[in-house]
Amino acid sequence: MTFLLDEIALATARLAEAGVPSPRTDAEEIAAHVHGVRRSELHTVKDSEFDALFWEGVARRESREPLQHITGRAYFRYLSLEVGPGVFVPRPETEMVAGWAIDRLREMDVASPVVVDLGTGSGAIALSIAQEVALATVHAVEIDPGAYRWAKRNIIEHGQGRVHLHPEDLADALPELDGQVDLVVSNPPYIPPGAIPRDPEVRDYDPHRALYGSGNDGLDEVRAVERTARRLLRPGGFVAVEHADQQGTQVYLVFSEENGWRDVRNRQDLTRRDRFVTARFGQE
Repeated sequence: MTFLLDEIALATARLAEAGVPSPRTDAEEIAAHVHGVRRSELHTVKDSEFDALFWEGVARRESREPLQHITGRAYFRYLSLEVGPGVFVPRPETEMVAGWAIDRLREMDVASPVVVDLGTGSGAIALSIAQEVALATVHAVEIDPGAYRWAKRNIIEHGQGRVHLHPEDLADALPELDGQVDLVVSNPPYIPPGAIPRDPEVRDYDPHRALYGSGNDGLDEVRAVERTARRLLRPGGFVAVEHADQQGTQVYLVFSEENGWRDVRNRQDLTRRDRFVTARFGQE
């Protein structure tokens, strides 16, 4: 047992007492970040190389600052993204949205599909699609200046020249692509005004603009996504929109048959809770 591993055990107990959901993992991630090694290599750190900055990171996590703000990185599917204050930290639930979009694009009989990610945040969905769908061209839309800066950094690192970032509002974005898009995807703000997220990491650190939707039910941005998707999609194109687990029925009804939507479905996350709605536009 090395000195660092002993300290990780002590840090794990502190983080558990603070209510951190994954104390051992977080303690190891902080230790790996501070010492410049992988988690699997922590046992190789010599006692003389122990860096007391580890305990500074543990104290920040103990106060429920997001792990991703401490390490500067968020892992999303096969990507390691830069994140920090001013941008929403991508969650595992959103990986399922991205995965569904990637599966649909691979099934399409389209050589070079065109994709739009409305409200891209860190760029997680847009970059995953560009990485995993050969020849896809992805347009990432983000109006918030803080989030835009993070997305730009990640697109420079991972975008491979196929992700184009636009500083536009999701409600009226990309009119030049009207009727030409194969798939629209979005994780918009949707928490109703006045609702308080349970997790301190979300409540106290994620930007409110990325969390709280407009309107009494918080779904005005989802309605804007529906209108924009209806304008952008070609006949037969798809849309996927994330929502809170209690909003499945409401979001389902946004994508009405009267507006040309077909095959509307509410899809569940790994906990079997409604998490995102998908639909196909304009074909019987």
